[in-house]
Amino acid sequence: MPAPLIDSHCHLDLPHFDDDRDEVIARARAAGLVAIVTQGVDVPSSRQAVALAQRYDLVYAAVGIHPNDSADFQPAMLDAIRELAAHPKVVAIGEIGLDDYWKTAPMDHQIAVLRAQLDLAAALGLPVILHDREAHEPIMAELRAWARARVPGTPLARRPWIGVLHSFSGDRAMAQEAYDLGFILGLAGPVTFKNARDLQALARELDPRRLMIETDAPYLSPHPFRGKRNEPARVKLVAEKLAELWGMSFEDVASLTTRTAETFFDLIK
Repeated sequence: MPAPLIDSHCHLDLPHFDDDRDEVIARARAAGLVAIVTQGVDVPSSRQAVALAQRYDLVYAAVGIHPNDSADFQPAMLDAIRELAAHPKVVAIGEIGLDDYWKTAPMDHQIAVLRAQLDLAAALGLPVILHDREAHEPIMAELRAWARARVPGTPLARRPWIGVLHSFSGDRAMAQEAYDLGFILGLAGPVTFKNARDLQALARELDPRRLMIETDAPYLSPHPFRGKRNEPARVKLVAEKLAELWGMSFEDVASLTTRTAETFFDLIK
């Protein structure tokens, strides 16, 4: 029996999986996955995420508006996300955040959209899944203000953790502040890359009890599949690399990260 694993972040709705989505889910199950969390990036993809969660027992959904899909944001979109979040298999608000790499929307606009969704998540009691690309300082400023001033007293404040910085790319100081604010971190395929020495050094210093593993499939396929389409079953390769970096058994890494994900997404009923 494979050790239980959870892919805490992927995008199963994308057309990359249209030809073999059933087989992808079957391979994930065979690899030991007990849950997969697929992310929305706008209202249509959030609807698709919920539909996939209804179709597959293994799949759960996060709903939200990605910063790179936020240029045409309207208040009605937030209402749609709120409605979708009422579904019992929606476990988070995401993927949301800030992106100063692609610059598809002005940063002040991205921040406004992020704030609206952070406050929605707090009101609904759902943790947030955060995208941060080359936006460490502005996103930490927003999370600092939100966690300290707007989360206390809300349903989200009763959760063990209020959010995750997915595919974490910050430094040790940023990781520690995230921990202090009530966040956890996610690591994906890049930690397995042969040239990822800085990320691997950072991973050795992270708290194994405050970490989830993910694929971001179909992107960020781990070594030795770098550059190929990723899929949830390959989260096992991330766990194997962390076992090497932490000097732990694969089974212990699988158990720790799965327990963290089950707690974060409230999957233990």
